[in-house]
Amino acid sequence: MEPKDYIVIKIEGEYAYLREIGTLDEDSDVFIALALLPQGVDVGSRLHCEMLEYTII
Repeated sequence: MEPKDYIVIKIEGEYAYLREIGTLDEDSDVFIALALLPQGVDVGSRLHCEMLEYTII
C-alpha cells in the first residue's frame, strides 16, 4: 500500500470521511473510525497515511 495524503471532509458520530488530497471524486472517499485517527483530528485536518498509520500533517 503506497502512502497517501487525505483531508477530513466530514465527521459523523464516531466516524470520519476522508478524501484523498488532489482528488475531487466523491466515490473514492474513505470512511474510518475516529479511534483509528490521531487525537485532535477535526474537519479540515490533513492526514498522511502510511502502512495504515495516520499522522496529522
